[in-house]
Amino acid sequence: MTASVPATRREGGVTKRLMLAAGGSHPRLADAVAARLGTTIAPRTAHAFANGEVFVRFGTSVRGSDVFVLQTPTDPINTWLLESLIMLDALRRASAKTITVIWPFHPYGRQDKKHRGREPISARLVADLLATAGADRLMTVDLHTAQIQGFFAGPVDHLRAQPLLARHVRAAHPDADLTVVAPDSGRVRLAETWAELLGGRPIAFVQHRDSLQHGHGTEIVGDVRGRVCVVVDDMIDTGATMAGATRLLREHGAAQVIAAATHGVLSGDAPHRLAASGIGEVVLTDTVPLPPAKRFPGLTVLSVAPMLAEAIHEVFDDGSVTKLFEGAEGHKV
Repeated sequence: MTASVPATRREGGVTKRLMLAAGGSHPRLADAVAARLGTTIAPRTAHAFANGEVFVRFGTSVRGSDVFVLQTPTDPINTWLLESLIMLDALRRASAKTITVIWPFHPYGRQDKKHRGREPISARLVADLLATAGADRLMTVDLHTAQIQGFFAGPVDHLRAQPLLARHVRAAHPDADLTVVAPDSGRVRLAETWAELLGGRPIAFVQHRDSLQHGHGTEIVGDVRGRVCVVVDDMIDTGATMAGATRLLREHGAAQVIAAATHGVLSGDAPHRLAASGIGEVVLTDTVPLPPAKRFPGLTVLSVAPMLAEAIHEVFDDGSVTKLFEGAEGHKV
């Protein structure tokens, strides 16, 4: 298959070429982004040798192109991370003009600081690996902590999915008495952002998040009785926090519980845990692939492909990515 590469002639007779490349982790999202851009994904061959070594070769010239590499390092996370690095090395050695890495889900984002002695800061290590492999720019969605932007030496486009998720919640519950709930005190700032996006709603938060799965030692700060509670976080991994928060909120008289997060990692038996928790709805985006085995009744998945395609377009045309951070009402997140 030959890649369709759109060209834009700039002032001064300079021609820019956009090329979209994709790893093997999330083909559905890659195809959706390509369709929005009106292009196809650059052809490549990829395989593993008998001893597990990864090989990648692009099937068309990338010389002088502005290449956007889409990959979601998720399960198996180290496999897709390494494939990303090898793709970048191949593009750099093939004389790509610029290389922008698009990681809708940033791997190792939870390891952004040392909690105790003799621990790594793996998020910084990953940023160093990206730069060494040849990345000029990073585009990602809803980092676990915003400080990770400072680990990468080049420009970082930190896109936000909260407006997309909030629009869905508002449309699904237009007349409900909503309360935004942070699963711990560290997510209160996120809850405040959500409260504004939902039209100035009250917030509450869970004390002692780590004890949610044990069923004791937890308390809700804020009024949730008789209200539709929207529990917000950046990701759902095992589902234990959301399931525990649902139980706790129900005990405190919540009328309904909705979970909203950008990244649906859903490790292990998380889908079953969430489905059995009594939660009303789980709203996620498709930054991480969600195969049929991870789907369950009450799950809603929203696509970030339009946002990613628009961000690619703005970067390629030297436009403004900042405008993508603004919600429908002009609230800047």
